[in-house]
Amino acid sequence: MNSKILLSSLVLASGLVFTCGLFAQTPKVDFPAASPACTLKQHVGLTDIEIVYSRPGVKGRPIFDGLVPYGQVWRTGANNATKITFSTPVKLNGAEIPAGTYALFTIPGETEWTIIISKDTAASIFNYNQTNDLVRGKATPVRLSQTIETFTIEFTDIRDESATLNLLWEKTLVPVKIEIELTGKLVPQIEAVMSAAEGRKPYYQAALFYYDHGQDLQKASKWIDAAIADRETYYIVHLKAKILAKLGDKEGAIVAAKHSTELAIKAKDTGYVKLNEDLISSLK
Repeated sequence: MNSKILLSSLVLASGLVFTCGLFAQTPKVDFPAASPACTLKQHVGLTDIEIVYSRPGVKGRPIFDGLVPYGQVWRTGANNATKITFSTPVKLNGAEIPAGTYALFTIPGETEWTIIISKDTAASIFNYNQTNDLVRGKATPVRLSQTIETFTIEFTDIRDESATLNLLWEKTLVPVKIEIELTGKLVPQIEAVMSAAEGRKPYYQAALFYYDHGQDLQKASKWIDAAIADRETYYIVHLKAKILAKLGDKEGAIVAAKHSTELAIKAKDTGYVKLNEDLISSLK
């Protein structure tokens, strides 16, 4: 081979290797997502709820009846459809939802929204099919005075058997009621534990649950006495006062509330002092 040709080939090959090396060494740039992903987890009663969604921003744009048209199915976020998982059966605005993972779609409207739970978790806004809907429900939007820049899903009003799922963006809040079946599941478990011949029993917790959920107050009264015998403290004695009051024993309730106050003062818990004062006042 001609030496000049060989030299030229070597130079060209070296240049290619050098150029490829430059490209290989170019650092990777991670740009921020336009609509960041978010995973929201909430425990309600005995149920775990998880929501996976993306959070777009207003960014100076008109949102509802603008970027998000009224009367059209919306993925309730950005990118992929929002997914919602329930570990137990629930009710969503009164509609029965079995445990499982679903896609959450909505149809925004000026005065009414449609909340859609779809069985097709792989669905997108481009291939959504109404035949895959498990349930549809209605929700009433609330007008906000303050702009919510980033689309937000949150839980509020969390109680043992319910919570409110809120959709917030721009100047709109859409509340969705979630209800959990708790009493029917937990009462048989409590009864089994409390009637067992052996084992430490949750006297205070069982009495509190029965008091809060309208169960047998006579049993609750016996259990709270057992809890006090095991450990006399101001909040346990305060519950005894409330149970007696609910049973109609005003005199006994006042005596228990006064004793709870004495214990609370020793423990320097002024909050329970006030609770006992309010209870006594309501009984006079």
